[in-house]
Amino acid sequence: MISRRAVQTAIRSGVRRPQSAVAGPSVALRTYATFPTTVTDDLLKPTKYGGKYVVTLIPGDGIGIETANAVRTVFKADNVPVEFEQIDVSGLEEGRKNAEVLFRECIASLKRNKVGLKGIVYTPVDRSGHASFNVGLRQELDIYASVVLIKNIPGLQTRHQNVDFCIIRENTEGEYSGLEHQSVPGVVESLKIITRAKSERIARFAFNFAKANSRKKVTVIHKANIMKLADGLFRSTFQEIAKEYPTLQTNDLIVDNASMQAVSKPQQFDVLVMPNLYGGILSNIGAGLVGGPGVVPGCNMGREHAVFEPGCRHVGLDIKGQDRANPTAMLLSGAMMLRHLGLDQHAGRISQAVYSVIAEGKVRTPDMHGTNTTHEFTNEVLRKMDEIA
Repeated sequence: MISRRAVQTAIRSGVRRPQSAVAGPSVALRTYATFPTTVTDDLLKPTKYGGKYVVTLIPGDGIGIETANAVRTVFKADNVPVEFEQIDVSGLEEGRKNAEVLFRECIASLKRNKVGLKGIVYTPVDRSGHASFNVGLRQELDIYASVVLIKNIPGLQTRHQNVDFCIIRENTEGEYSGLEHQSVPGVVESLKIITRAKSERIARFAFNFAKANSRKKVTVIHKANIMKLADGLFRSTFQEIAKEYPTLQTNDLIVDNASMQAVSKPQQFDVLVMPNLYGGILSNIGAGLVGGPGVVPGCNMGREHAVFEPGCRHVGLDIKGQDRANPTAMLLSGAMMLRHLGLDQHAGRISQAVYSVIAEGKVRTPDMHGTNTTHEFTNEVLRKMDEIA
């Protein structure tokens, strides 16, 4: 039983205790659809006009337009009271001209609307001085907590079964601080920033999330054996905060060991909290465990803003425009967003339909060992929604 104080603390951290699941098959229980839950009376206060929520939509690059269109189609079919304010920011070469203008437009839109749904914006590896839009967005709006649930989907066969753990990563500092300079030719310094305040904030978020979602263990992931000051501070701060949560088990793992443990026995994990870079690595490992980037949704939470996006951040440039993209991650991220807005019935119906299509196994995109297109998968989800209704 979660105390009133614990629930209030969890709300302030951007997470609430799950509400009752929408009636349906057991697959709908403790899945992406029930996580996280509504914050309509929380600090975020999403923008609503004429009975509809206004949500910032950033399709992103690669397969972003295709998966965003799948969400639009499904939301329209279910009469979801959401209006999208779409902003087509891009990190590709053709988007360079208006990149900064569109970035500021995205920031302004999210400040107005408080809630966003986002694909992945491409960050070029070889363009010097190009800041990551994804990182910049989180830093600008202080969307400090990334939450990704790594969980098997019934009907989608993978090497590991009974996988169910959550990755919580600090979004605004660490190796992604973006502070680099060349001291002399051939010598580059890249600064990793770890602060006690932000380490404490993400640790509390992880513990509150664990309590609010009936999780039992929180593990801190670090490299304190080498980075004794930076990761040492993150680890020691976690251990200090852990004393305030005596009902939860805690332990710590070095990141390379955690990676090995994740692929050998992922069932041992429950909630993992870590700095930014390690979260990116383990999110990709976790996605590989349960079916790939196309099936893992996620969200980014701050005290005033929330942005929902696929949990495994792959742009999918290699299949762009081929109608082969798996819209599952974007659809389930959209369902998480709806539950966040308090639209539980719509969220439950959409997520239940997605899970039913995957469980039935007749319509699957290539990444799920099928031959169907994005449109065919989306249409099958619509058919399942009609059955549920």
